Amino acid sequence: MTADEQTGEGQYTIPMEGEDITPKKDGGVLKLVKREGTGTELPMTGDKVFVHYVGTLLDGTHFDSSRDRGEMFSFELGKGQVIKAWDIGVATMKVGELCQLICMPEYAYGCAGSPPKIPPNATLVFEVELFEFRGEDITEDEDEGIIHRIITKGQGYSKPNEGASVEVTVEGTYEGRVFDERELKFEIGDGESLGLPVGAERAIMAMEQGEEALFKMKPKYGFGNAGNAKYNIPGGATLQYKIKLTAFEKAKESWEMNTVEKLEQSSIVKEKGTQYFKEAKYKQASVQYKRIVSWLEHESGLSEEDEKKAKALRLAAYLNLAMCFLKLQEPNQALENCDKALEIDGSNEKALFRRGEALFGMKEFDRARDDFQQVVQLYPANKAAKSQVVLCQKRIKEQHEKDKRIYANMFQKFAERDSKKEAERAKSEIKENGDDEMEIENGEKEAASEAKV
Repeated sequence: MTADEQTGEGQYTIPMEGEDITPKKDGGVLKLVKREGTGTELPMTGDKVFVHYVGTLLDGTHFDSSRDRGEMFSFELGKGQVIKAWDIGVATMKVGELCQLICMPEYAYGCAGSPPKIPPNATLVFEVELFEFRGEDITEDEDEGIIHRIITKGQGYSKPNEGASVEVTVEGTYEGRVFDERELKFEIGDGESLGLPVGAERAIMAMEQGEEALFKMKPKYGFGNAGNAKYNIPGGATLQYKIKLTAFEKAKESWEMNTVEKLEQSSIVKEKGTQYFKEAKYKQASVQYKRIVSWLEHESGLSEEDEKKAKALRLAAYLNLAMCFLKLQEPNQALENCDKALEIDGSNEKALFRRGEALFGMKEFDRARDDFQQVVQLYPANKAAKSQVVLCQKRIKEQHEKDKRIYANMFQKFAERDSKKEAERAKSEIKENGDDEMEIENGEKEAASEAKV
């Protein structure tokens, strides 16, 4: 059935009117605004949009309606989740706008239709109202810390990975002021050393080649509570970055490398991490050490010589990661890496000492003391461990005294409370006894009075 045949006599119940909004200007989607929206911002590719709609055939027959269901419909714009006409039409709408979209078959369900409600080659009419749109949250924690909005879609589906070489153009703004505008070439993992915020690399790793996008970054993913003096950014600032990924070359994934390549690359990034550590760039250093772990942690079937090299590199990576996390004041992660190092070498001096430091930072002074004492037993020349044992003993004693004070105060409060309750109970009993005596006295008076009568 053709569009003309839907009415039986070729007469349209719904007028074919509106602006042609197709990129090709082929009349495939006609838009008629019934109520203007507010503001100037339009949804972008990848945004999640929330709409109500009513769908009809040209003869006015309703075939679908979100309003009838009483629930808004949402989809990601420009991702092919809906018919072409919707991706084109909704991208032109403002929040609050109500419009009519007339969609030719090639922009709707084509020659196949969507039985049983939509016949083949059907021209469809939708009344669409846009309520809200928002960008994609690309954080692992889904805390809306980095919102991704695509200005220009890239090509392909491949995206940069950890260690990838990238070429980008960046423009950072804060409250409308451009504070950073550069073209950069670097490896993912080195961004912070170039003055980029922590969220910039995560943003780049969400992009396709040729893509240009806007990223809104909350303080956690920007410059944090410290801010950035160089760019005159205060602490707690929310940033916006416009980034264009011009080109990139992915780093080889673990499964793409043979054992020799993994060992060679691990040695290279170990030196790179050490250089970052010397420069007090502990976050960047940790990224490099993590790459060694990802390459070698589950490697098996190695020759005796290669196994020895891999074991030494893994041990160094865990020890260095522990040190990085201690410097970053993240004792839990430091503890985790010390435990992994001790699985490789159960009496390693650095692993035991750093685990003691991690436990001390977590205020687990008993366990920390045990680790430092073990270091002293195994390595009597370690003066730092001896000092730490003394410090742990001091903290343990202080903790015991504090606990005693807390318990003493607690028992005192319990005693005072019990004493108060006892006093109230005694007072109540005295009152009850007094009332009883008064009743007896009144009874005696009444009896005497009756006797006189």
